[in-house]
Order: sequence, then C-alpha cells, then structure tokens
Amino acid sequence: SIASAASLEELEARIRGCLACPLGAGRIRFVFGEGHPNAGLMFIGEGPGREEDLQGRPFVGRAGELLDKMIGAIGLRRGDVYIANVVKCRPPDNRVPTPFEAQRCLAYLRRQIALIRPKVIVTLGATPLRELLGISEGITRVRGRWLRLEPVGLPVMPTFHPAYVLRQYTEEVRRAVWTDLKAARARLDGIDQ
Repeated sequence: SIASAASLEELEARIRGCLACPLGAGRIRFVFGEGHPNAGLMFIGEGPGREEDLQGRPFVGRAGELLDKMIGAIGLRRGDVYIANVVKCRPPDNRVPTPFEAQRCLAYLRRQIALIRPKVIVTLGATPLRELLGISEGITRVRGRWLRLEPVGLPVMPTFHPAYVLRQYTEEVRRAVWTDLKAARARLDGIDQ
C-alpha cells in the first residue's frame, strides 16, 4: 500500500505503473514530481503538459521557466523546493483533470506531502485548490489568503498558475504573485505575516 511507502523513491516505484484512471493509458511518462525530499516549501500545480509528459518532469515548459524565475525571486533554487501536480499523467490536450481523475491520484500527492513534510505549500491555479482543499471559489478571489490543509493545518498560500501569468502578463498579476510568494517565503522563514 502507498501508506506504508517509507520514502519518495519507494512511493514512486509503487505507483509509476498506475492505471487507476483513464489518463494512465495515454501517458508517455509518469510525472511523479521532483525536488528536495525534505523541502520546506512545496509547489503544487494541476498536471503535466506536453513537455512534462515527454520528459517525465514537472514544470519544464514555458510555465516551468517562469516558475523557476518565481522560485529564484524569493532567493531559492528549484532544487531547494519540491514541485508536484494534482495528477501525475497528462490530460489530453492539456485539459483540466476531471474530479474523478484528480481524486484517483490525490492519495499519491497526500503521501508525497506526508513524506516531505513541508512547512508551507504554494498552490498554483484553481485545480489544486479545488481538489486538495475542496475550495471551488475562483482563484482570483482566494489568492493571497492563507488557507490550511488538514489534518495537520499546513499553511497553504494559493497563487496564480504560471501559465495564467504568461497569458495575463500584466503588472497587476505579476505583483499579486510576487506578494504571495514573499508571504510564503516569510512564513517559511518563521516571520509571520
């Protein structure tokens, strides 16, 4: 069972052949997630896109380049944080994962969180907010507000997905993301905001 997987490597070995939802049959690569196994800061996105499916790594396309810059802006490197998605296989045409697909995959993400034990989670876009925290309000209304992931009350900062930032490349959107990331970094450093 995945609950008894004692490390990220063990968890990945157990689940990489997953066919629990229809996405598994269409994937090229299973995109487990990557980063520091004891990262203080964890980023959670929606699901792999074309580049991610080809490389088997999360956030390696244009949105990934921007995410790397976002991480750099708060004085960290990609290798300092952990990056994962709600679903581990690419939805066709990069559509939003269905609630069924997300729910089939969520136990894997929850186990990753339990093994990494981050101090702070930053969710990217509406999907992780909806599937992981059960919040279906629009991201624009919720971003920048601290939330808690139960059962342990882990602090969660919701912000825009980098793909959205690329589409809506306005000063307002960029400033919002910067504010959210600064707050996450302050919480990580134990400076309550």
